Amino acid sequence: MSTALAAASPATFAERPIRVMVVDDAIIARRLVTRWIGAEPDMIVASCLRTGREAVEQVGESDPDVVVLDVDMPELDGISALPLLLKKKRDLVVIMASTLTRRSAEISLRALSLGAADYVPKPEAAPDATTSAAFHRELIDKIRILGRRGRSLARLGELGASLRPRQSEALHAEATAFHLRPFALSSPRALLIGSSTGGPQALTTLIAEIGATIERAPILITQHMPPTFTAVLAEHLTRVSGRSVREAEHDEAVVAGRIYVAPGGRHMRVARGRSGASIALGDDPPINFCKPSVDPLLSSAAEVWGPASLALVLTGMGTDGAHGAANLAAAGGSVIAQDEATSVVWGMPRAVVQAGLCSAVLPLGQIGAKINRLFSGDRG
Repeated sequence: MSTALAAASPATFAERPIRVMVVDDAIIARRLVTRWIGAEPDMIVASCLRTGREAVEQVGESDPDVVVLDVDMPELDGISALPLLLKKKRDLVVIMASTLTRRSAEISLRALSLGAADYVPKPEAAPDATTSAAFHRELIDKIRILGRRGRSLARLGELGASLRPRQSEALHAEATAFHLRPFALSSPRALLIGSSTGGPQALTTLIAEIGATIERAPILITQHMPPTFTAVLAEHLTRVSGRSVREAEHDEAVVAGRIYVAPGGRHMRVARGRSGASIALGDDPPINFCKPSVDPLLSSAAEVWGPASLALVLTGMGTDGAHGAANLAAAGGSVIAQDEATSVVWGMPRAVVQAGLCSAVLPLGQIGAKINRLFSGDRG
């Protein structure tokens, strides 16, 4: 945190535990999640409720920073409660909790478009939930990171004009002090995209803006998502772009005009063959706790396309993609990162920026135009 911001932010605000409201009609799930939250030193359970209606009625009194909101509940389900909760508390962070069904995947993606910060896929059976280390880790990490970010944004909103111009300039200078590499001299032949938390919303914006590029080159996307969710994401992006977007299949050819999404639960790589590049799906262990992981995609693209590779690292938690981006940059390829201001979580982009691997760091709204220019021959 900058000196200017630290001076303007009371320590009590920064140190206050993250207040979490848990809303789920299943008593086992409520007990499990509240126990996990209670074990964290920087979190407390603000309230534990059974229905969306109770959540809407009590959000003012409970004053949570984060709500973990089940999708399917009696009286008022999660998707119906979401806009009512956000109307009552504008800066509230809502994390949707849903099972790995197609219906839940569709609802979760819709919830993101309505203002939910993210989602967590719940184990399908209660016995699995009690032993699911992955679910436990993912939920707590998202509560912590999204909760802190939401509270910081709320605090900055309160400070607003109280920051003197020089303080604001200092914050901007600190945020933009990074080293950029020149773009490759070769025209790109493939676009590789990695994303996680906030990725579905960012991809929706981006894919709608790069129609010219889709005609010129294949686009391969690794979004951190479980099975079923990635299929629904591909269908959603097809509707947005009017192009062919689908889950990648093992051994299929990689050709211009198509958008390939790594299927949940499989790593996606590209392989070089006699007739050109092809998809290689793998069932090897998670990388950076992720499956699919961005690293294998970028590393394999570096081997296949070398300096003609263009990678884009979008919003997301963690550092997945940094190792692959390093390999791609070493092969002469170029990397663009989404900037902090427009990222839901500036984890993955921050990792490649701080490693000095990027040729540009841009707001989401400027990335599409930049990609189109690069694929049209612009080298700057």
